[in-house]
Amino acid sequence: MGSIWEIDFYSRPILDENQKKIWEVLVCESLTDIRTKPDSLFRFAKYCPSTQVNSVWLRTALEEAIAQAGVSPVKFRFFRRQMNNMITKACEDLGIPAQPSRRTLALNQWLQQRMEEVYPQEPGYQAATNPSVRMEVPLPQRLPDALIGQQWAFVTLEAATFADMPEWEIGFGEAFPLEIAGVKAETKIPGVIVLSPRAMPLAGWMSGLELANIKFDSKETPQLLLETGVTESWILASFKDPQMIAEAKGFENAKQQANGVHFLAVQANPEVEAFAGFWLLQEPNLP
Repeated sequence: MGSIWEIDFYSRPILDENQKKIWEVLVCESLTDIRTKPDSLFRFAKYCPSTQVNSVWLRTALEEAIAQAGVSPVKFRFFRRQMNNMITKACEDLGIPAQPSRRTLALNQWLQQRMEEVYPQEPGYQAATNPSVRMEVPLPQRLPDALIGQQWAFVTLEAATFADMPEWEIGFGEAFPLEIAGVKAETKIPGVIVLSPRAMPLAGWMSGLELANIKFDSKETPQLLLETGVTESWILASFKDPQMIAEAKGFENAKQQANGVHFLAVQANPEVEAFAGFWLLQEPNLP
């Protein structure tokens, strides 16, 4: 499988000589492997005058990025839903799919670094709060009946354990180096294991989504939600058992102690050592 790239195309807190905001495209590789060295990721940045903000300029900039990298990505991820049409059009013109996603860890951290260190050094910099990209989330959807898990388990693994992840037998999955998430080797990483006799179809279906994070919602009916894309969410499980509700709350607490890092695993049964699916996740903090 080829690399996945993350893209942001938006205005920056910098004004040109006409007092118009300068735009910028940022492109970088996604973190998809626990062994990835963040410093080795491909990065590309280019400012865009406000008078040239369109899909044609963006496509040309992406062509320049691809030429620099010497390779094309298999797909793009982007987190700004309001830029959906322009980004999708530019990528489609290149013959590369683009997907809205909250799984843009490398891009989020790079953008934050530029907000703190790069833009303030530019002529025309205007200190201001960056506009939020958060949007109202629709009601969570029910999983297709054939994909509903039969059991759920809350577990924890020490962060150091993930060093062996490349050796695990995993059908579908994705990870990232824990050091970029600010997690120490002794940190307890909480996770959810979904057990299902249809583990492989379930994991395959999940692999087609842009998995973001798992969240326990204790309002009204206690539910374990799988958040995907930019605003979508799915009901993994609904709980009535006080013990499961207590474990779900413990999962949320442990997640906060691990800087939002957690994992989702799919297995056929507790006895098998292989995983039909395994995803390392982090609750996103989008700029």
